[in-house]
Amino acid sequence: MQRDLVSFPLSPAVRVKLVSAGFQTAEELLEVKPSELSKDNILGGGVPLMKTTEICGAPGVGKTQLCMQLAVDVQIPECFGGVAGEAVFIDTEGSFMVDRVVDLATACIQHLHLIAGTHMEEEHERALKDFTLENILSHIYYFRCHDYTELLAQVYLLPDFLSGHSKVRLVIVDGIAFPFRHDIDDLSLRTRLLNGLAQQMISLANNHRLAVILTNQMTTKIDKNQALLVPALGESWGHAATIRLIFQWDRMQRLATLYKSPSQKESTVLFQITPQGFRDAVATEGSSSTRKRSREPEEEQ
Repeated sequence: MQRDLVSFPLSPAVRVKLVSAGFQTAEELLEVKPSELSKDNILGGGVPLMKTTEICGAPGVGKTQLCMQLAVDVQIPECFGGVAGEAVFIDTEGSFMVDRVVDLATACIQHLHLIAGTHMEEEHERALKDFTLENILSHIYYFRCHDYTELLAQVYLLPDFLSGHSKVRLVIVDGIAFPFRHDIDDLSLRTRLLNGLAQQMISLANNHRLAVILTNQMTTKIDKNQALLVPALGESWGHAATIRLIFQWDRMQRLATLYKSPSQKESTVLFQITPQGFRDAVATEGSSSTRKRSREPEEEQ
């Protein structure tokens, strides 16, 4: 069983030095790895377990696409570098598409067969025998929530669900902002409910050793006579997730910016969405992917 640093017989001074040096347990280093992305992946290799990651972006930029791909990739067998887990997918906007998940799962299966090669090891052969389309689909647990009441109820019932599904390593809430922006006019109530939800997701990530993905919308903020696109739900919500990614368009190309991370420096990469899923993209002349991005202010409410 994993032990926290405070459980070891160490002096406070030594503990402080270890934390400052970046002490991590082996389990904290596990990640949900995308099946076929660049080794220079913006997240440093994958979505980390025991942390919450927020993906912000305008409609159609690829947030749900990435969520569906990760729901497949979390199931990659350990012998291929995966975590052999399962996924919970909570959908507030009705964006989940089974046909698209089938495409992504089929591409992932084919990719692992290519990795294994014609003379695959016995361990790989056993793993691929169980890594089928039917098994992948059956291990994505889908919940549709139509308003914030259903969303909160589902999130607070997750501990009971997870106790009976111990292999879940990824919880996705696709569309965290939608029910709160349309159903609640009282901003103080909205803030309290969101803070409680954020604490619940952090607790789930830590107690059940899983990764949490939250997608968020963008909204327009007027600042110094200039219109800026910023993540929705306000500044206080901006502190809820450990990691924040912002997806955006630039000259008809998709950009992913790592806005906040405890272990990776801020950076921007180009990506494209193919029938097989997320792939690297080549920068065109004038693309902002190589320019340093100035920080944008958060939404005030």
